Amino acid sequence: MSTGRTDSTTDTTGTGSTTGTAVVTGIGVVAPNGLGTEEYWAATLRGESGIRRLTRFDPAQYPSRLAGEVLGFDPSAHLPDRLLPQTDHMTRLALTAADLAVLDAGAGPEELHTLGAGVVTASASGGFEFGQRELENLWSKGNEYVSAYQSFAWFYAVNTGQISIRNGMRGPSGVIVADQAGGLDAVAHARRQLRGGASLMVTGGVDSSLCPWGWTAQIATGLLSTSDDPARAYTPFADTANGYVAGEGGAILVLETEEAALARGARPYGSVAGHAATFDPPPGSSRGPALRAAILGALADADCPPGDVDVVYADAAGLPDKDAAEAAALREVFGPHGVPVTAPKSMTGRLYSGGGPLDLATALLGFRDGVIPPTANVTLPDPAHRIDLVTGEPRAVATRTALVLARGHGGFNSAMVLRAPAAPRTPSP
Repeated sequence: MSTGRTDSTTDTTGTGSTTGTAVVTGIGVVAPNGLGTEEYWAATLRGESGIRRLTRFDPAQYPSRLAGEVLGFDPSAHLPDRLLPQTDHMTRLALTAADLAVLDAGAGPEELHTLGAGVVTASASGGFEFGQRELENLWSKGNEYVSAYQSFAWFYAVNTGQISIRNGMRGPSGVIVADQAGGLDAVAHARRQLRGGASLMVTGGVDSSLCPWGWTAQIATGLLSTSDDPARAYTPFADTANGYVAGEGGAILVLETEEAALARGARPYGSVAGHAATFDPPPGSSRGPALRAAILGALADADCPPGDVDVVYADAAGLPDKDAAEAAALREVFGPHGVPVTAPKSMTGRLYSGGGPLDLATALLGFRDGVIPPTANVTLPDPAHRIDLVTGEPRAVATRTALVLARGHGGFNSAMVLRAPAAPRTPSP
């Protein structure tokens, strides 16, 4: 388990064996604007947002009332009945995404049911909704009404455990806790496990805490937008930026070595070429934010000069100071307006540990279809940022190298470089 960096130095994930390229062979998406990879991708290219007023509870008494909610999800249509009493909504979403990813990868029992196949996911909150319900039972009815499943259903490692059990995966497993940055860190750790001899890794992140208990905790940060207009609540890099909208969902990926994937006839979406993680100094320090160091570390790990990067999937905090800091880091590395930048999470809200993996999935689909999806709800970025923000319509670009960024509350930074495959998958219709 990792809880993030303790200093501002880079971690380039270069420990262990250096043989083998980690490729993504399967993608599973559960997002506020699409349940399933292709449904999400089509909605994203249309600029269709999943941000709306909360429906799972009445948010009228709270200052923030909008969220990216996965509507229409019926867990009984995706999972066996025996799993429903023991799982939080978050875990049900994660299991569904993992099923979709494994199916997409074409991985069968011969790949999964081994001591070499493992799971590494990220989580920012655990099963808050399940925990809230059991606490309500405890205080209103008594301890005999508390489910035995409360012992693990709330736990931030529960997605890793349930995915590994469901798929018979007995290899190396773990969980990363680093808020929004955790999803990228989890994929990086899965890559380490492949370098150490693992045969296949299921990785990524799915989060959800859209319940009164979880909502109160999120509002306490003071970072959520209080706008009731879905088109104006989350506008990263715009001069109207006033906070972000929280969401649920994310993406689960299947990682394999390139040799193993090609040997069984799999068609990779792309490869994980580089990663680095840093931690910002404490408030009041004379040192500045460490996002730039994470970017440079990831590029160095990928042996990738800045000029080779075709697109940046931004962290896009939606807060004036954090947007300015990210834009400054991008200018320092790539120059003003030096690389296309996009934030498709403006259509889903920030998904905490699910946000980074969903951006990875989006970048890989962009490789496949030769397009950069737009940033929603932003007509023009604040000119002070001096970045080339993709807005309005998708930009037709045959991207080959993408940089994905994620920052977590409290100072976590993570950066990951993806490369397109030599023989790309067939574009979707």
